Amino acid sequence: MTYRGYTAAVAYDADNGLFSGRVVDLRDVIHFEGTSVEELEAAMRETVDDYLAFCEEQGREPDRPFSGRVGLRLDTALHRAAAARAAEEGRSLNDLVVEAIRERVRRADGGGTAA
Repeated sequence: MTYRGYTAAVAYDADNGLFSGRVVDLRDVIHFEGTSVEELEAAMRETVDDYLAFCEEQGREPDRPFSGRVGLRLDTALHRAAAARAAEEGRSLNDLVVEAIRERVRRADGGGTAA
């Protein structure tokens, strides 16, 4: 489910006959429920709208889903060395940076898998 750029993961609890949704890729928690798909969709719209209104009232920017884009600032020497390494390996600088971040996250997670 998607609404205003926010995407939700949904689960169904058969014992209680209840759908439960949670907006993903945020630090803030946005949760909603409904007993039918229509009720769940309405609850998501209402909850996201309430969240955005609350943030506005508090004078803070609402959390937004990750875009997959990261702006980096590197010193000139590191930028040059990374670009040279990528070229030597026949790949893009972006691929080199993604691999380096993935490996660092994997090591920090104790060898688990990073996306």
